[in-house]
Amino acid sequence: MIESNGNGVLHSSVLVLNRSYLAVRVVNVRRAFVMLYRSAAEVIHIDNGTYANFDFDSWCQWSMFVRDNQQENGDGQQNDWIRTVNLRIQIPRVIRLLHFDRLPRQHVRLNRKNVFARDAHCCQYCGQSFPPHLLSFDHVVPRSRGGATEWENVVTCCLTCNSRKGDRTPTEAGMELRRHPNRPASHPLLHIKLGNPRYHVWRPFLGQSGSAIDVG
Repeated sequence: MIESNGNGVLHSSVLVLNRSYLAVRVVNVRRAFVMLYRSAAEVIHIDNGTYANFDFDSWCQWSMFVRDNQQENGDGQQNDWIRTVNLRIQIPRVIRLLHFDRLPRQHVRLNRKNVFARDAHCCQYCGQSFPPHLLSFDHVVPRSRGGATEWENVVTCCLTCNSRKGDRTPTEAGMELRRHPNRPASHPLLHIKLGNPRYHVWRPFLGQSGSAIDVG
């Protein structure tokens, strides 16, 4: 049985690299540990600019060393960790697949979640922020007018503005776009995650391949 330290760490994220150290996707902690335990991946740990590789067993031993060292020195710093019946294991933030060479996808996938993230969950007509269940996916030029489902023609829209706009262009509806939609240069969900200090360690791996990796 796996328990956490109460910070929702089992639902937090781990960056996955392919065998060539290119970022290919993001998974949750539970999935990352399954891959480590099955020897499908190894941990990539960065400490003061130094990279180290660990398999599951050596990572467990490293976690015990870190824990004991912190207790010995009275270090109040608390790393994210999980606890099993017999072990307390530090959560890795980067893992590398040992048998996967596929390159990351070249474009950010177009779906509601990514559009909402690109627009910061803000309606592009009224400018207000809403939770996802109160947002819609609007075609600036309606599909009935030949508008395509592409990054440059879809925006986040609240339900009220969506109803008001209907099957019209913004000009016809007397509405103004806050910002013209465009294809994001990098994955919008990554920007949100990188704002969290626990994911800063991802930055060295996102220079070339981070723009279109799958983010859960």
